Amino acid sequence: MIKAVVGANWGDEGKGKLTDVFAKESDIVVRYQGGNNAGHTIINSYGKFALHMLPSGVFYSHITNVIGNGVALNIPAFIKELHDLQDRNVPTPTIIVSDRVQIVMSYHVNFDKYEEERLGKGAFGSTKSGIAPFYSDKYAKVGFQVSELFDEEWLSEKLDRILPAKNTLLVHLYNKEPLIKKDIMAELIHYRNLISPYVHDTFKFFQTALDEHKVVLLEGQLGALRDPDFGIYPYSTSSSTLSFYGPIGAGLPKAIDEIWAVTKAYSSSVGAGPFVTEIHDLDEAQILRSKGGDAGEYGATTGRPRRMGYFDAVATRYGCQVQCATHVCVTNLDVLGYLNEIKICVAYEVDGKRREHFPNITRLEHSVPIYETLKGWNCDISHIRTYEDLPIEARQYVDRLEELIGVQITLVSNGPNREQIMTRKK
Repeated sequence: MIKAVVGANWGDEGKGKLTDVFAKESDIVVRYQGGNNAGHTIINSYGKFALHMLPSGVFYSHITNVIGNGVALNIPAFIKELHDLQDRNVPTPTIIVSDRVQIVMSYHVNFDKYEEERLGKGAFGSTKSGIAPFYSDKYAKVGFQVSELFDEEWLSEKLDRILPAKNTLLVHLYNKEPLIKKDIMAELIHYRNLISPYVHDTFKFFQTALDEHKVVLLEGQLGALRDPDFGIYPYSTSSSTLSFYGPIGAGLPKAIDEIWAVTKAYSSSVGAGPFVTEIHDLDEAQILRSKGGDAGEYGATTGRPRRMGYFDAVATRYGCQVQCATHVCVTNLDVLGYLNEIKICVAYEVDGKRREHFPNITRLEHSVPIYETLKGWNCDISHIRTYEDLPIEARQYVDRLEELIGVQITLVSNGPNREQIMTRKK
């Protein structure tokens, strides 16, 4: 059994909580793409955690947590998160790292910062974690796999090939000091010493696991609308955020059995790019921001305030379609309890015409939301544990969301804690 948890929107949908819930009944939890440029917030008996590199299964002793070959592995961040768990009395998790995963270098982070500075007002809103330069190097075949760390002669020869190009950019484009070979070599050896206890042939591991009918849970990062092919390019991330990349990035080429797309009961976004339902009234946006999430709507990685909006059924339906979602989980339903009326974006107006399909980037920039308004429930629902006990208005709201997105909403979350999730029976 292979199950995937992915985002239907711009990221920050609540995937970490759902992964944490599903991990209880899984054997293996896998990070398969992205790096420490995004985070999953987990609240459990140990406290509140923002995971950026580690899979969300690290709080269960029975789970083998895997960093798959499609991840952008920031080794210092990985080690720091492990130490943070230890410092907070979390039992040492079982973690293995693919020998085929590639490494985020310190110069990737610097190049990311330099490019955002160069672009100025035209910047993409990067988290400056080195992700775009990392993936550029990966596909230009000048990155470093973990497996390469164990051959110093190989590393030395490779550095001789790649450093001249790096230094040309540093000196002549960014006006920075050039990289020094011995320093980069020392960095690589340091990373080898840190990561070596965790390195495995994860492809072989997965073949055995599947033969033994293990339950594998794929943990996606960011959301469908940040995918470089199907999202709001160029305001996207640099790795595929879609479910079907999961088996490739994990290192277990096999079909997924269940795909769970996660969406909030409203919309939020961190970073630049078109956001059709954004609330531009600063006071109104701040009220929703302050009530949302587990401690307000702020980026788990950057701490930046998230852009807030009403539920966008056009974007979410598209996100579920490109994720090939079999089930949907709606999170943060409780947040809307302060409203007497709730808006839902049911279509866009583009060039004077009604449009119900998510458009390409050039038309998206000029799209205007078309709303319908539903009656709110105007009360706290965070204490309710059975879906049927929700106010009729809350259930009608979920019914309408399901009708608009075209995929069954199976789970509804009404708070950040593990127990605040309800099964919706049809």
